[in-house]
Amino acid sequence: MNLQEVFDLYAGDLHLVELNIKELFKNKIPFIPLIGNYLISGGGKRMRPLFHLISADLAGYTGKAHIDIAGIIESIHTASLLHDDVVDMAETRRGKPAANSIWGNQIVVLVGDFLYSNALKTAVMQRNQPIMEILSSATARMTEGELLQLNRIGDPDITEEEYLEIISAKTGALISAACRLGAILAGLPEEKENALANFGMKTGIVFQMADDILDYMADEKALGKKLCKDLKEGKITLPLLYLLTIAKEDEQNEIKQFIKDFSEEGLSKIMALLKKYRSIELSLNKAQALVDEATAELSVFPDSRAKDALLAISDYSLRREK
Repeated sequence: MNLQEVFDLYAGDLHLVELNIKELFKNKIPFIPLIGNYLISGGGKRMRPLFHLISADLAGYTGKAHIDIAGIIESIHTASLLHDDVVDMAETRRGKPAANSIWGNQIVVLVGDFLYSNALKTAVMQRNQPIMEILSSATARMTEGELLQLNRIGDPDITEEEYLEIISAKTGALISAACRLGAILAGLPEEKENALANFGMKTGIVFQMADDILDYMADEKALGKKLCKDLKEGKITLPLLYLLTIAKEDEQNEIKQFIKDFSEEGLSKIMALLKKYRSIELSLNKAQALVDEATAELSVFPDSRAKDALLAISDYSLRREK
């Protein structure tokens, strides 16, 4: 099963989720639906809602609450993107002008705040304490991840453990929650709930790793953002982290100086060193190991179309091109 087949399989539910997302953006304050519609029209695969829909299917859930929860998850994700773009002073998002570059930081931050609070308010209406705890915890971890990353901007001494902690919080936490919530809705035993949550965390980490790797190797038009954007922002991601570990001491010192005083000449040198030491290949190997671990987490579930769909997404998380 490939990714398009997965989307086709859940197209009906995803359409209902899309309608739900639009409802979450409805408000008498004009900036909220205006920016909401701009973001919705900007594309995005709705991967996080899809994780939840498939997990609920795998768990055997037959109700309707998964549609609402999928919309809440996407609303939280959208709010995080709005805030991220302000923090990063981003000019583009998915190949279009970023919302903050159109409406300004103040409005975009407040709309992001609204989306967070409105999403959690909507979650309260489920009247299910575990659902609220999981969503609140994921939202808090996402913010912690951003703060951890900001604390390490431009720091070439960041460790792999710290990098993994950042991306686990920034990206893994919400995908893990999306999968766990599918198990919660169906009332699965703890073993299977944890298996889905672990699958989501590991696949979410791979998604972020792949994004970080693509930053050094993808076609700029396909990716929808400028290449080596992370490096220009002082973010030390896995390929550069490995390079700093295995390069010669004089090369390491040179790289650290380039990180401190970014230049196109320095960028060219770093790209050459990445190739010399096969740092991108090492990063891909690390991500593949996590895909294998994520796949193993689902061994507690019998074979089914939903399981095949999750495995297809896990494989796509590493092999995507944008």
